[in-house]
Amino acid sequence: MKTIMKVKKVAFLIAFLMVTGSVYAQQGANPIIKNYGTIYEIENAVKPDPSINYKIVIDLKTLQRDKESLNGGLNNVARMINLHGLGGVSNDNLNVSVVIHGGATDVVLNNDTYKLKYEFDNPNIPLIKELKEAGVKIYVCGQSLLARNYPIEEVNTEVEIGLSMLTVVTTHLHNGYHQMVFN
Repeated sequence: MKTIMKVKKVAFLIAFLMVTGSVYAQQGANPIIKNYGTIYEIENAVKPDPSINYKIVIDLKTLQRDKESLNGGLNNVARMINLHGLGGVSNDNLNVSVVIHGGATDVVLNNDTYKLKYEFDNPNIPLIKELKEAGVKIYVCGQSLLARNYPIEEVNTEVEIGLSMLTVVTTHLHNGYHQMVFN
């Protein structure tokens, strides 16, 4: 009886290690945004509908405390796009706009201004460029720029300036977009 129990425990342990080992050995994927927003396939998971034309406006106010690192909210935009891509949604069916404001405003600063303010390069510039190349529209709230004393000339040229986050979002909502908030 003890031998049978030991065999069952060993078999269970082997099966457990095979399952957990395969989960941890899984390769990341970047189907649309190639250098950011790495995601992972989940077997038998509910996936997005590839026939839907997704229209998403993201309210991004995620504060980036470590100014030398990528903004987590901006990287989540890349993750969301890559997750839809992994789920079979083509880039043509992803219409994404990001409206940056509040604590995230300095993400949109050009490199010279960012470097002067924080003493190193703006780590978000390559991600912004890659998002734009994938068709993402990126806006910054003009009111947030004024509140932080950032002149328009200090904004990355890849970013459009909106009157406010509020007006850019409400305009998108009236054009059939659905809002997501990234705190």
